[in-house]
Amino acid sequence: MQPDHIQSHEPLCEIANLRIGFRGHDGHLSEAVRGLSLRLQPGERLGIVGESGSGKSLTGRALLGLLPSSAHWSADGMRFGGEDLLTMPARERRRLCGQQIGMILQDPKYSLNPVMTVEQQLKEAFRLRSPSLRGQPLKDRVREALEAVHIRNPDQVAKAYPHELSGGMGQRMMIAMMVSSGPRLLIADEPTSALDILVAQQVLTVLDELVAQHRTSLLFISHDLPLVMSFCDRVAVMYAGRVVETCAARDLAQATHPYTRGLLAATPPLNNPPAALPVLARDPAWLSR
Repeated sequence: MQPDHIQSHEPLCEIANLRIGFRGHDGHLSEAVRGLSLRLQPGERLGIVGESGSGKSLTGRALLGLLPSSAHWSADGMRFGGEDLLTMPARERRRLCGQQIGMILQDPKYSLNPVMTVEQQLKEAFRLRSPSLRGQPLKDRVREALEAVHIRNPDQVAKAYPHELSGGMGQRMMIAMMVSSGPRLLIADEPTSALDILVAQQVLTVLDELVAQHRTSLLFISHDLPLVMSFCDRVAVMYAGRVVETCAARDLAQATHPYTRGLLAATPPLNNPPAALPVLARDPAWLSR
């Protein structure tokens, strides 16, 4: 059943049987993503959860065409907005990803250019989407984008370099860069994992406002199950490169797969926590079922 605010449409984004592998020094190909299939509806917020190494980030990067050159990958289908991403020319794919698909990476200090100011980087991003935007209109666009993510001194922040920003401020800049142009799909790869809980909540509030304002679909990658339950419409649980369970986010606490149950048990309640956390007993059958 679709969440109440999402109507039934053709999928905005669809992945069929995605496989991503890397060859080791011995020549053996190890698959990091194994036969993954996903659909994302227009306006939907889909959370992808799982342990580190389960293939969450690789899935997001595959949609953008940002897999490393060492990756061996294939898919039966990969479509966005009715267009076939597998047969799309590289130049057209780059244009699509710059204008209609955006990605917020996990830690801004590793993804922002350290020798360019905030203003320079925002201008570069906006001109890629609107080449005719120049001069004062471009400066106004930078200011508006920073104000939209609740930055109080946009002119001062615009002149700063990434190392002069706090983690929360850097993430707001990333959100301003990716969301202010109204992409149809935003991939957020653990956007709050490097932030303390109060700053993370502020950043999520900003992200929530902008996604709702632009009616942007969201692929939200996270380790935080309680956060995904409150922030997303639907959840896909990944284990060892495969989706083992999908459900409505509001029903995640009643998930039935033992791996999902193990992840939930690893987040104890604040009231009356258990004396010891349970240990997840992994079943080899999960790899094939």
